[in-house]
Amino acid sequence: MTSTNHELAPHPFGTEIKIQEIVEQFSTHKAWEDKYRLLIQLARKLPALSDDEKLQTQEVKGCENRVWIGALLNDDETFHFYGDSEGRVVKGLFAILLAAVEQKTAKEIMEIDFNHLLTQTGLPGQLSESRQNGIQSLITAIQNIANEMTPA
Repeated sequence: MTSTNHELAPHPFGTEIKIQEIVEQFSTHKAWEDKYRLLIQLARKLPALSDDEKLQTQEVKGCENRVWIGALLNDDETFHFYGDSEGRVVKGLFAILLAAVEQKTAKEIMEIDFNHLLTQTGLPGQLSESRQNGIQSLITAIQNIANEMTPA
């Protein structure tokens, strides 16, 4: 779908809440409990998708919790990604990824070093292997959507 209208699943990530701000917030906290609180705060800022909106998404396989992701291709070939998760931690992690990819082109998305970005937050060492695998599944889904929706 091509548009510049974000009436479908609007969120503040990547526009009002920038990825660098998120990385800085996480880097100032060393304790897992503080990072966990930040993840939950981010999750609360990501609006839940309605059942109708979930129908316009794909469910990401390989995540601990159910996760839905969708995207719109804007007229300027940047993306509006949106989604939801049943788990608060996963939803917070998804919000971090959204902040990194919102309003980016497919080329820009493919150039993002997601692992480095997440390492800057200090989160990977705190997450279970299954959650880390889930994040990788989300990253792969974002990259696949960007590649599939970009005109040749």
